[in-house]
Amino acid sequence: MAGLPDYLFKLKFPLFLLAVAGLLAMSISPGSPLARQNWGLLSAEIVFIAIVFLYWGFERSAISSREIAVIAVLGTVAAVGRVPFAALFNIQPVTFLTIITGYVFGARGGFMVGSTAAIVSNFFLGQGPWTPWQMFTWGLAGSSAALFGAVFPQVGRWGMAAFLFTWGYIYGWIMNLWFWTAFIYPLNWQSFLTTYAASFWFDTCHALGNVFFYFFCGTGVVKILKRTKKKLEVSYLPAQDLGTK
Repeated sequence: MAGLPDYLFKLKFPLFLLAVAGLLAMSISPGSPLARQNWGLLSAEIVFIAIVFLYWGFERSAISSREIAVIAVLGTVAAVGRVPFAALFNIQPVTFLTIITGYVFGARGGFMVGSTAAIVSNFFLGQGPWTPWQMFTWGLAGSSAALFGAVFPQVGRWGMAAFLFTWGYIYGWIMNLWFWTAFIYPLNWQSFLTTYAASFWFDTCHALGNVFFYFFCGTGVVKILKRTKKKLEVSYLPAQDLGTK
């Protein structure tokens, strides 16, 4: 059990997300004891507990102080970059930087940068019940980038651009789910489809913005992060090899 948090941050991380999705589905299933609560409130509780678990896993993982400092800086840069773009039509540099970080540093680093950027930037833009969902969704974007990099280690520029473009819509769809359950009544297929159709242009701008940031500065950012990661790596010689030269 001690290694379970680290285990979830690797390729088995999607299984944890699947479990969270299962809890969300159970909460609205007819006859389920979970469905007796308000679904919007219950879904927020489930997401909050998931975030606490993931932060607990990060705290217990074997990670150097230098890597923590790099993740903290990247999370802050993503948060600061989000604030001036808030006035634009759903242009989110956070998604771009979070995905690039997850692709280079792995699922753990990607999740922490995305979730940290959400909560820090909301101190300027406004905290609310949407904050846990933003933390979880941007963290998921960074973690999925690590899985994408594991499956396609030699992905080209267009492949990464397509991944970033797709996440512009995925982010909007997940946040739409929170908005639909928290503010829309009644919860039926008509209101569901209307909510998602209303956000189409916002999600499209988000997706195009991700591609713009990648082609504008993505190659340089990837090189810098890979060089930083290489400097953070430490190799230990076996004890018997010490002093042989």
